[in-house]
Amino acid sequence: MAKQFSIKDGKPWKARFFTIWSGQALSILGSQLVQFALIWHLTVSTGSATVLATASLVGMLPGVILGPVVGTLVDRWNRRWIMVLSDGIVAFATLVLAVLFALNIVAVWHIYVVMFIRSLAGCFHGNAMSASTSLMAPVENLTRIQGINQMLNGGLNIVAAPLGALLLGWLPMQGILAIDVATALTAILPLFFLEIPQPERGKDPGEARSTVWQDFKTGLRYVLGWPGLLMVSLMTVGLNFTIIPAFSLLPLMVKDYFNGGAIQLSWVEAAMGIGMFLGGALLSVWGGFKRKILTSMLGLMGMGAGTLLLALAPASFFHLAVGGALLVGLMSPITMGPFFAIIQSNVEPDLQARVFSLLQSVGTAAVPLGLLVAGPLADQLGIQAWFLLGGTLCVSMGLVGLFMPSVMNIERKPGTVLENLNPSSEQTA
Repeated sequence: MAKQFSIKDGKPWKARFFTIWSGQALSILGSQLVQFALIWHLTVSTGSATVLATASLVGMLPGVILGPVVGTLVDRWNRRWIMVLSDGIVAFATLVLAVLFALNIVAVWHIYVVMFIRSLAGCFHGNAMSASTSLMAPVENLTRIQGINQMLNGGLNIVAAPLGALLLGWLPMQGILAIDVATALTAILPLFFLEIPQPERGKDPGEARSTVWQDFKTGLRYVLGWPGLLMVSLMTVGLNFTIIPAFSLLPLMVKDYFNGGAIQLSWVEAAMGIGMFLGGALLSVWGGFKRKILTSMLGLMGMGAGTLLLALAPASFFHLAVGGALLVGLMSPITMGPFFAIIQSNVEPDLQARVFSLLQSVGTAAVPLGLLVAGPLADQLGIQAWFLLGGTLCVSMGLVGLFMPSVMNIERKPGTVLENLNPSSEQTA
């Protein structure tokens, strides 16, 4: 049975954890407001699809290319100071951009640079927070905490864009950027007063410290040596390859197939955000099945069913598409929340950032590849064809996963994973 990790200092955990969590939540809201405002500014000022695509790519590259290295460094460094410096760098870069807007000398490349810096700092911050959660909260609460996180994401999906649009009517761009600076500071402040436990490195003090490259290889061997984790990770790649590109085509589907407009599109997107909020709330209260992976597999099948409903809804039954989007949103936290909790409760704390970053890097890389295939295929066969492919794949992966011993026993980590990571093998790697 895999070792379970929890708080070591015996202090009450809820006040400490949720004080830090609340600051981070405010910071995420500020970041999403800025992201909406910057994308809208690029849309209005350039009218270029290439500029918008480049902005999306700039925001995605740090996680894809540098993610594994970031995770390795997070596992080596002090996580509290990583979070402090990451939020501080985001605040400083945003403040510089606010000054450029105030002086009316901002250029598109300035925005690209700041987006890249914010994305890279966000990789450090996100990995540090995710990998520290299992050291700040009891293991039996990790799935519920993931439900709360998913509920937060759903809530932000509902309110961030309308609130950003409202603020754009009231404030200049530099005013919205200043909000993000303020929310970043609210995330930093608690970290000066509250301790975040550090994981044990797993080596004796007298032994030579491993290099960054050795640590990276250790994380990679860890993932490859755990068949259940590897299989579920491949399912995540399939999910990102199909579902995310499918929903990027949703505006065209609403316009060309359902003969709808912006209002109808907003209904679908709002339904998905509401579904994510409700799914996160359900998971935070329920906690999922005792076997977390069972919850994830059923959630994956539910996401597929919602996607198939979107694909097969007749053009005159738009409400079915709204229902499908609601089901996809509802099942998203049920799918991903328990999977993250499995990693947090079974992976050794000093390896978690590396594991998270590797999985996120590979999963994120599948998105642009899916976009490259989805566009031409949708042009040839219709947008519904890609939704049909994504929905079928999700249902199939969930069903197959229920009958795969390596997947269903993922919470019983094989002993060979740790045996392959002993100090002697690491030094000879």
